[in-house]
Parts: sequence; C-alpha cells; structure tokens
Amino acid sequence: MPFITLRMTPGASREQKAQVVKEFTETLERVLDKKPEWTSIVIEEIATENWAVAGQTLRDQQEQQAKG
Repeated sequence: MPFITLRMTPGASREQKAQVVKEFTETLERVLDKKPEWTSIVIEEIATENWAVAGQTLRDQQEQQAKG
C-alpha cells in the first residue's frame, strides 16, 4: 500500500494539486503495478517562514530577492 507525503510551500491551486495526485497515482500504477485504490497521498503545505534552505528561511530569501 503506497503512501506518499508531498511537502511544499503554499500557492498551488486546487486544480494543480488534483493533477499532481492524479499523476503520482498513475505513475505508481504504471511503474509498480499498484492499484489506485491502494494509494494514499497527503499534501502538506509548509509556510515559508517554517522552511529553511542553506541556513535561511524561504521567507527571508524571498524578501531579500524582492529588495534586489
């Protein structure tokens, strides 16, 4: 029984999320022969102030980029 957790920053539309879920499910069915009804997917949206890369939050990185 596949279980996928997708962590991402907010901003994707409902339609985009639905497309990702559809394509992940289809990939597992095609590549691993897993029935779609066996696949669970959770999308976790992580605020940019709670996600850091290279020692700096994404929010701080975005603010610095906006300033130029």
